[in-house]
Amino acid sequence: MLKKILMLTVFTALISMGNVALAHTPLCSCYDGGDGTIICEGGFSDGSSAAGVEMRVVDKDGHVIKEGKINNFGEFIFDKPEGSYEVIFDAGPGHEIKINSSTIAE
Repeated sequence: MLKKILMLTVFTALISMGNVALAHTPLCSCYDGGDGTIICEGGFSDGSSAAGVEMRVVDKDGHVIKEGKINNFGEFIFDKPEGSYEVIFDAGPGHEIKINSSTIAE
């Protein structure tokens, strides 16, 4: 009986750990700073920091016009480019977010 209870406890713990791993969803949003800059804030749904996550700004032709990383405050700030562009939050495979400039509120 004790062995069955122990196995059930281990099984339940493993299932719970799997759910935690799945809850590590990337989050990123950008807004116009009103001073000629765009401010992007990034993190993960489980509350973990995105500091160091790669960020790219690409023009409408896909050319990189700005690269950087999320800072220790969870932000990536850059000068607002002319024309259409896209901001890419790249935390690795399955953890990439693309934000089109048309959706960034002024």
